[in-house]
Amino acid sequence: MRISFIDKGGDDVFNEDPTIIEIEKKAAAIFGKEAGLFCPSGTMTNQIAIKMHTQPGDELLCDVTAHVYNFEGGGVAFTSGVQPRLIQGDRGRFTAKQLSDSLHPDADWLPRTTLVVVENTSNKGGGSYYKLENVKEIAKVCTDNKIKLHMDGARIFNALVETNEDPLEYGKVCDSVSICLSKGLGAPVGSVLIGTKQFVANARRIRKLLGGGMRQAGYLAAAGIYALDNNVKRLKDDHKRAKHLGSLLQGKSYIDSVLPVDTNIVIFNLSDKMPSAKFVAELAKENILVSLMGTQMVRMVTHLDFTEEMLEITEKILKKI
Repeated sequence: MRISFIDKGGDDVFNEDPTIIEIEKKAAAIFGKEAGLFCPSGTMTNQIAIKMHTQPGDELLCDVTAHVYNFEGGGVAFTSGVQPRLIQGDRGRFTAKQLSDSLHPDADWLPRTTLVVVENTSNKGGGSYYKLENVKEIAKVCTDNKIKLHMDGARIFNALVETNEDPLEYGKVCDSVSICLSKGLGAPVGSVLIGTKQFVANARRIRKLLGGGMRQAGYLAAAGIYALDNNVKRLKDDHKRAKHLGSLLQGKSYIDSVLPVDTNIVIFNLSDKMPSAKFVAELAKENILVSLMGTQMVRMVTHLDFTEEMLEITEKILKKI
């Protein structure tokens, strides 16, 4: 008889929650990595990865729109003491040549570039995605210059269902990958950071320092397992609805421009004649919620809970404005 004074479900801080262990192995196996670490959020997985790959005073390179730079509360500086240097890519994606051109020589008065971060898909870039061949080219520049490569894969499965590429190939070229289980996959909470066994073992300590040890978190992991097993292929439905929304917005008198819609994010700029506060309020009256990405920039995101009926209602309201 086993007598336990630990609550049902196991304790992930002791690395003994069976459902957490299952999702960590599952996520790692999808990308051919050795191990995974379950965390509350993608921000935490990204910040742990940055901390693991760098030392204070180092430099990381990322796109000017990158989530790790714009939307993680200054964590790069606060948590890791690292200086970001920005590349002006195309809707969140930069090329291997741009990366190579951004590298500086080794000198005492220059920060060491030790990490490159790519975001797939790009949030602020409107759901744009890298293709595997581009990531491989970037990875080669990193390898040739002894720089680590981290992928912020918040919406990596959105990219994969569009390209039909093999996630194992991404695992081969990226030193670490952050996988978000919410977003379009529909789990309520959770992201997984994957890498080598040693990388993840060391990352567990950083997670604890950041307050990410969640004890009986297996109940959250169970939802993530369901999401990985059942909600990846259906992402195509989100993409179809997003592209329909993008088409609806084109040519509207109150719209200045619409970014190309590649996956499940629709970003558009309102004309000067339509104040963003008014536009958001008009939609909110109909229980349609959107977010602002700038003074006149609006973002819509399709997801698991956005149905065909909701799309029809949104279409009617957009036509009435």
